[in-house]
Amino acid sequence: MTRSNSLSYFLSNSLQIRSSCDQKGKTLNPLELSQAVGALSEEDVRRATGDANRPVVMVRELAAHHRARLRAHLLSLGEEDRLLRFGQAVADPVIEAYVDNIDFDHDKVFGVFNDHLELIGAAHLAYLRDNAQGKIAEFGVSVAAEARGRGIGSAMFERAATHGRNNGVHTLYMHCLSRNRAMMHIARKAGMKVHLEYGEADAYLELPPANTASHLTEALEEQVADLDYMLKRNLRNARRFGQRFWRSFSPAKGTA
Repeated sequence: MTRSNSLSYFLSNSLQIRSSCDQKGKTLNPLELSQAVGALSEEDVRRATGDANRPVVMVRELAAHHRARLRAHLLSLGEEDRLLRFGQAVADPVIEAYVDNIDFDHDKVFGVFNDHLELIGAAHLAYLRDNAQGKIAEFGVSVAAEARGRGIGSAMFERAATHGRNNGVHTLYMHCLSRNRAMMHIARKAGMKVHLEYGEADAYLELPPANTASHLTEALEEQVADLDYMLKRNLRNARRFGQRFWRSFSPAKGTA
């Protein structure tokens, strides 16, 4: 089987499985989907998921062309959420300047999209100056109010930690207000060392060196997230086509 035929076979079976899951009301697990069509072994899935019972969150690496969506997501945050995300009250112009100045070639930005391809979660992994202990990166995250409680923040943290680990980061750092329960939960769940002082918190996590499993995990997660995004885009386009198609049969106003 040639590469193109293999890809066509994979996508064809993927679409059929997704359609079947949607009709049955089940949540699609893209890792199980990949395993079902023979793209992954059980060992691959085990390494990539760790916990087979946790909800699957597709975390995709963002690029400069996603800047407008990232801006829209951050601008949609309320005053309290902006305070928790940035550690201080920030106006719209400050957010716009922040997004405009992100260097996507140097830092890494990750996002989670809903079925309408709206960005409902975003994380920024900013590489800081190296020190005597090695390379340090700072992690910041925000999740839309309607999407909380699904493990999106934790999933983006794990994705960022894996990427940092594979790129020589020794220490992952987070700074937030101590009352930011979501960030504190992520920090403690990850086993980070947390230092509290004057209502603020600094958390540190030493990352182990990269290995074959960590590289496999990141590559697999990115590929599956890309597939999930492509399927959502195709379904969205199909819905739009269907709506335009049926509207074309509706009589124009004043002609009925």
